[in-house]
Amino acid sequence: GGTMKRRAGEREKELKKKKLLEELGENRLPYLTPADADFHQLWKTRYSKLIFRKSDTVPEELHQMVQESFLTLREHNCFFQDLVRIKGKDFLTPVSRILIGNPGCTYKYLNTRLFTVPWFTEGYDIKYCSPQIHDACKALMRLNDYLHIEAVKALQGQNLLETKEIKDTTVIGREQNVATSLMEQGSLSKDQSRICVPEDDRSLKSRTSYNLTLLNYMDPLQMLYLKQEPYFGMGNMAVSWHHDENLVERSTVAVYSYSCEDSAVEESSEQELTGRDPAVWHVGLKVAWDIETPGLAIPLHQGDIYLMLDDLNMTHQHCVLAGLPPRFSSTHRVADCSRGTLEYILGRCELALQNLQTDSDSMALSLKSLEAAVVKQVEEIHNEVEFEWLRQFWFQGKRYLKCTDWWLKPMAKLEEFWRKMEIMTSLVLSEVRKEQQIEEKGNETISCFLLLLKERQKLRKEWTAR
Repeated sequence: GGTMKRRAGEREKELKKKKLLEELGENRLPYLTPADADFHQLWKTRYSKLIFRKSDTVPEELHQMVQESFLTLREHNCFFQDLVRIKGKDFLTPVSRILIGNPGCTYKYLNTRLFTVPWFTEGYDIKYCSPQIHDACKALMRLNDYLHIEAVKALQGQNLLETKEIKDTTVIGREQNVATSLMEQGSLSKDQSRICVPEDDRSLKSRTSYNLTLLNYMDPLQMLYLKQEPYFGMGNMAVSWHHDENLVERSTVAVYSYSCEDSAVEESSEQELTGRDPAVWHVGLKVAWDIETPGLAIPLHQGDIYLMLDDLNMTHQHCVLAGLPPRFSSTHRVADCSRGTLEYILGRCELALQNLQTDSDSMALSLKSLEAAVVKQVEEIHNEVEFEWLRQFWFQGKRYLKCTDWWLKPMAKLEEFWRKMEIMTSLVLSEVRKEQQIEEKGNETISCFLLLLKERQKLRKEWTAR
């Protein structure tokens, strides 16, 4: 049911995209940059949940730690292009990535599960391949803590602003202040540092408590081809228009951007440019499936930060527009780990194995129940551990052994559980072959069992082909 809904949703998105492009024809929608007169007004009215922090509002020590960690991870070849699956076909992402976060967390996008290189966490034995990688993960955890605090303050500031708007019908004077502060939020950040998080405000904390960061790296000059932005004519895209997937509802996404700028790649100030400067990296934003509202292209420089608050990730789409220098980013998320943690899948395996019993004398294995619901649950878990975890990990996850071997023991445990579930499948097969099982109750068990076996066979063929 979930798969069918997802496919229907993907088809609907494709149709919307096709319709939008047909309506546009050769025309392109307007978009604004900070040089345009109406830029700040548009940001305030249609993009107000995007918060920008210039690099000079961030502590210099933190900049240094984080930027060194990016370079360290690149030197150790820890960034990887992902093989993602879109509409049944595999594609290598133009951007190289690594996932760092809470031990045992995973993040899934475009049918690809990434496994965290764990940052240091109390109670976990984490061994890194080098002291430099340990320091890099520690620095990114420091950045994570900083961005959590900034996100809480930004949400509180927005709540205060909304409350003031409700109470105060006269907004004269405030309009200009808000407009000019959108790109110059250092003073706002300082003012908000005095605000404390109420202890009972669990919702605010839960929507800003980042459990992982997806790091990105790309050198545009090494890319043979980059897609062109199709709606506005914004130029080369490093990442196409999208909503971030697999997040806790209305959670904030925080992004730290570091483009390796030098004197050869500076914004052009002498000549008048129409649209965005193609030498400079930008984040692009648009209202989802809207051809009336102009888009925004916001330049990103060394150490700039932006926050997508509340439901912005769902109501709007964003893309990353490539400049000329190589660029790193650290994108901090509250990933929905309800079905994506090691603790979760180990619990699922233990639930399945409750139906397996061992004879105390002969040590022979048998099933406690052949009830259709029990068999169905066990075989669903069998498929889940094989295709969502083991195959995903050994397909791409073993790359992370360059950083740490933390996942090897858990994967060995999951393989052990999987082998027991293979035995359970054999036991079901031998039981349903017996004549006494060919009855109405047995037929119900057989039909749901065969359905899941067919699904397993189909998925095994797909993975073998990959």
